[in-house]
Amino acid sequence: MNSEKMRNIMKEYQDKRDLHAAQLEERLERIHNKYPQLADLNRQIQALGIEMTKSILTDPSGQAIRDLEVKQENLIRLKKELINVNGIRQEDMSMEYDCKVCKDTGFLEDGDQCKCLKQRILNDSYEMSNLRQILSEDNFDRFDFNIFSDQLEDGYDLSPRENIKNIFHSVQEYINNFDKPGVNKTDKNLLFRGPTGQGKTFLCSCIAKQIMDKGYTVIYQTAFNLMDIIERYKFKTEYYTDSDEENYRNLFTCDLLIIDDLGTELINSFTSAELFNILNSRLNSRKKVIISTNLDIAHIGNLYTDRTLSRIVGNFQIYDFYGSDLRFR
Repeated sequence: MNSEKMRNIMKEYQDKRDLHAAQLEERLERIHNKYPQLADLNRQIQALGIEMTKSILTDPSGQAIRDLEVKQENLIRLKKELINVNGIRQEDMSMEYDCKVCKDTGFLEDGDQCKCLKQRILNDSYEMSNLRQILSEDNFDRFDFNIFSDQLEDGYDLSPRENIKNIFHSVQEYINNFDKPGVNKTDKNLLFRGPTGQGKTFLCSCIAKQIMDKGYTVIYQTAFNLMDIIERYKFKTEYYTDSDEENYRNLFTCDLLIIDDLGTELINSFTSAELFNILNSRLNSRKKVIISTNLDIAHIGNLYTDRTLSRIVGNFQIYDFYGSDLRFR
């Protein structure tokens, strides 16, 4: 990512901190106006802190600072009692953060990037800046079992509604155990297959939001866009930039890669080989993958390679989606 884009992102983080600081100041002003004694206690505690700092230099024996510490403890006790008696919420007197891990700085104490910053960079790099908006619409809060038919379909033992309920509960377990080692290889990766309009993409969006909310990095791309990212890196045309290499590398390192609509991309020996490369590399490094596709298992084998089919069958939990097209319900 170029320096200008990075500066813009870091400015966003600074703006977040400034906004939350201003909001805290407003809350404290309202509280202090309502409880003047609390404002006075806060001023005394602050003044004692300054006095304690000075006493370190002026009183080598340390007696003065010990006396001041006793006074400070008493003031803090009185402050806590006043807060409890009046039912003042502690969170109203504390700074709020969008990310509690890095406190909206984007960096951890050891200097590494926080996952929230990594995800923000990914969103920008892959032009997924609208991902949050999409996920605000496609999430589990809007998941409605009733739009799925409760009538049995030919060839299936469960109605589409009962089937999606089973898938839903399995997906919830997948999310809850995302950071835990799976008992089986298939616990780590999911394949959603079925005709268009069955809710596969919607469910992928729901999962992406939940995993991002847990602090993990997610790349969510259609198969077509995925191959475009790969081609830009591999063929290095005149428009090639360092960002293209970074985008390609991130496909292998993000915590979760979601490939939507596998089979809609141009399929040839190159794209087939690259799909295998990504899947094989991520599986070997225990990085998780979710794939949605309109293809059945036999078609995946015919369109791609036996090696790709073997990786999917041996390492993915496969879920069938079926029923009438939900887009017309």
